[in-house]
Amino acid sequence: MGRAHEVRKEAMMKTSMQKSKLYAKFGKEIYMAAKQGGPDPDGNLALRRIIDRAKQAQVPGDVIKRNIEKSKGGVGEDYTPVRYEGFGPGGSTLIVECLTDNVNRTYGEVRSCFTKTGGKLGVSGSVTHQYTYASRLSFSGMTEEEALELMMMNEIEIRDIEADEDIVTIIGEPADLDRIKDTLTGTGKELEFFEDKVAYFPAEYINLEQEDMDKFNRFIAMTDEIDDVQDVFHNVSIQEAE
Repeated sequence: MGRAHEVRKEAMMKTSMQKSKLYAKFGKEIYMAAKQGGPDPDGNLALRRIIDRAKQAQVPGDVIKRNIEKSKGGVGEDYTPVRYEGFGPGGSTLIVECLTDNVNRTYGEVRSCFTKTGGKLGVSGSVTHQYTYASRLSFSGMTEEEALELMMMNEIEIRDIEADEDIVTIIGEPADLDRIKDTLTGTGKELEFFEDKVAYFPAEYINLEQEDMDKFNRFIAMTDEIDDVQDVFHNVSIQEAE
């Protein structure tokens, strides 16, 4: 079958692993949101938002349904949210958010990612003070002026709004993500959303030299292999990280 077959096989396995990781990540979030706030998305806004994100990421419906049903049993895993902060290669800063049923195991695995890439795990608050925790929505199909007027009409206070060509970005309070998006989609305009999430955003981004970039990429790859890791936020330039 030759080398080409092996390359295709490896690529398929990698894609399958990435999908499994993605499904597991959303599965945990859906399960916990349904367990804490109830299994009905109409009455549980947190669950509805996670389901919307899962669908955007093309998570199969049976994965969503299975984890909602699992939450109804009243028994099962209890995942604890934990956040780790630290310093990575070339002056980069990193925030690693996890959902775990074994904090000691997760701490050891995340710390190993830092130490093996020349970084250092910090204490709580050592990095997050350099970030803003907010909701951010980027979309097209509406002008900046229209979006701002819409926010004002609905008395939604936002932190910032800007436009880059035809893409508008709104920065708002973390709790207002759903309200902002519902207000935008409620206009009936055909909007295309490129980003709608609550996350940590750095005050500024940095560029890394190639050697540090290689270490940074290794850190990301290592954390991606940890089942408990849900998100990694950093201050490395997006262009450099791609």
